[in-house]
Amino acid sequence: MKKIFVLMTVLFTFLGILAGCGTSSTSGANEKIVIGYFPNINHVPAMVAKEKGFYQDQLGDGTTIEYKTFPDGASFMTALKTGEIHAGLVGPGPAMNNYSTGADVKIIGGGSTGGTVVLARADSGINSVEDFGGKSFITPRVGCTHDVQVETFLQDHGISSERIGGTMKHVTGNPAQYVAMFETGKVDIAVAPEPWAAVLEQETGAKVIINADEISFGETLPASVLVSSGELINENPELVQKIVNAHKDATAFIEENPDEAKQITIQDVKEVTGQELSKEVVDSAWERIGFTYKVDSEAVQAFADSSYELKFLKEKPDFSDLIDKQFIN
Repeated sequence: MKKIFVLMTVLFTFLGILAGCGTSSTSGANEKIVIGYFPNINHVPAMVAKEKGFYQDQLGDGTTIEYKTFPDGASFMTALKTGEIHAGLVGPGPAMNNYSTGADVKIIGGGSTGGTVVLARADSGINSVEDFGGKSFITPRVGCTHDVQVETFLQDHGISSERIGGTMKHVTGNPAQYVAMFETGKVDIAVAPEPWAAVLEQETGAKVIINADEISFGETLPASVLVSSGELINENPELVQKIVNAHKDATAFIEENPDEAKQITIQDVKEVTGQELSKEVVDSAWERIGFTYKVDSEAVQAFADSSYELKFLKEKPDFSDLIDKQFIN
């Protein structure tokens, strides 16, 4: 009887180990994959993939898909570094900045291009870039993609922020709150990712000073990129390929079904931010955005060089290993 008890104990222990092996977050049955993104139009592929179930289709019924939204790149990158998310869409700026300081991040695809617009408050007296001196401007975060774009543009026009010896005051804030900042006169100029640029135009009468195709890197730089960690790529490249495939499916859907993609965007932004965008706002914003899973490596490096020159990066960067194109070829 004692021998039977010992054998049963060993058997149950062994079965318990097997059951534990099946609960890994990145392998086996009942796994959970978390995808991150922002509630703006540069991140529509994530919204579409979420609504249409593309990640579920690629990863199968044995995988639980969760989505997490972020207000800025810093919080997104913290979540990626701590394993809170496995992959997602973020601006190239935060990806580059974190990679340059040793973070385990890899760009595995493009998300969108364009969508960064610079607007002036209606009563600011600003009619052109020549009027920017001594004014205040807001971006989502110091050193974020939109910040680097506008500060590069300003430098090319002989203007700079107080951070690097210029006269323009720089503040940061959530783009969803830009309307309130304009209405209270707290800032003169907003560097806005879509759809918030179109919202500012419609709700406050803000004037576009620098359009999405005029700002530095506006037509070549990815406005959002799909990223994951090098660790996940090494441990489970098949999983990463499925994540990229779902992203590619979403990109194709946007191209083939723009009206439905716009409606998905309106609904998702409302759920995340509580703000309901009008169809007119989304239509306007859509004209300034392009969606692609491809990545322009040369544009990424040029943007990085500018980030260094603007003192957002401490060392001159080399991002030849930041982009892993094996999943999008």
